[in-house]
Amino acid sequence: MRSASSRESSRLGQSTFTESSAAPTDEITGVGMIKRKAKVLKEPKLWEYNFGLQDHKIALPHGIQERTTPPETYTVSEEDVQVLERDGVVLLKGVFDKEWVQYMREATAKQTEEPHFWSFAGTASKLYDYIQRNIWQTNKAFANFYYHSAVGDVLRQMGRCDEIRISTDLLMVNPNKGFKWHQDNQNGPIIPEEGLRFWITMDSTPADYGSPVYLTGSHNNDVVSSEAVFVDIEMEGLEEWKDRKQNFQVGPGDMLIWHPKTIHKIDGPSDGIWDTYRRVLGGTAAKSGSLYHDKTGSGGVLSDLGRHGLQDGEKLDSPFFPKIYPTFEMEEAKARDEGVVGRNPKDIISKLGGLAGSSAGNRFYSFFQVLGSNTKHPGT
Repeated sequence: MRSASSRESSRLGQSTFTESSAAPTDEITGVGMIKRKAKVLKEPKLWEYNFGLQDHKIALPHGIQERTTPPETYTVSEEDVQVLERDGVVLLKGVFDKEWVQYMREATAKQTEEPHFWSFAGTASKLYDYIQRNIWQTNKAFANFYYHSAVGDVLRQMGRCDEIRISTDLLMVNPNKGFKWHQDNQNGPIIPEEGLRFWITMDSTPADYGSPVYLTGSHNNDVVSSEAVFVDIEMEGLEEWKDRKQNFQVGPGDMLIWHPKTIHKIDGPSDGIWDTYRRVLGGTAAKSGSLYHDKTGSGGVLSDLGRHGLQDGEKLDSPFFPKIYPTFEMEEAKARDEGVVGRNPKDIISKLGGLAGSSAGNRFYSFFQVLGSNTKHPGT
């Protein structure tokens, strides 16, 4: 049996596909054969899914003691903050060092080896090799990352605020089909002005696909509804931004931050097969002063499926949306560890019942249009 370290070493983004003189030869003809391109991850079998809380006992880097050591800090330049405000997106290089990257890679490897049921819909749809929303709720390693890394300090500087909570998050491994031009509305129960979108990357993306492309400054448009997902960049009112495309080639430890209304897309590989890794922890942070907005009956309902008891218009203050800056709250962490925080079947049925309306159906139709085809440049 391979050790944990050897399993992880096979997941560090090394290609399993070669077209070289070392390729195997046909035993009869002696003609070289090209190896078939193979995925680095396979879809889990139904019986392989986990349904509970997962703690893989992964040691935190830098000598951090779980639930004791204060969160780390990281200084962001004023120039970077201004770029975000002006362009609607900014790339911060090397926010997390090799130890943090290795920690996240190991946590991701464990998660994909022991998939959680909350990844089932996204994985079975083949949108990603693996995708799970609110990963911090079920996987302790990712909760600890939020509690102890500098992610909260970075986000509070970028948002010019004094408190940061996690509204919703996603662990994403290899987008197979890509996503056409869209804006983000799966931000949890907050409005765009209250949130910051973020990506924390564990790998370098290939040169030809997999990296996000943004329309610089498009968060300032006033023609795309905040509830829309799919965006036709040829629509009237987007003339100022449709040609302002900016491609971000991200690397391990980088952090990409953007406004929820900034229009962007991601291209998957043309054949839908990743033979390397593109692992990302992403989501939406809620800035101080954010309120709870009940989105029952809208596309945003998928980000809010817990029995937290918050009512529309109340302050977003709940262990279901954990505080990570200025520091995590021990009682909120305890609620997560004890399984108090999570998705409730009754609440899921209640909220999804609101999707029967025609307006909600239209919003979900818009969401499904985002799913790109297997073409190399969807949406262009």
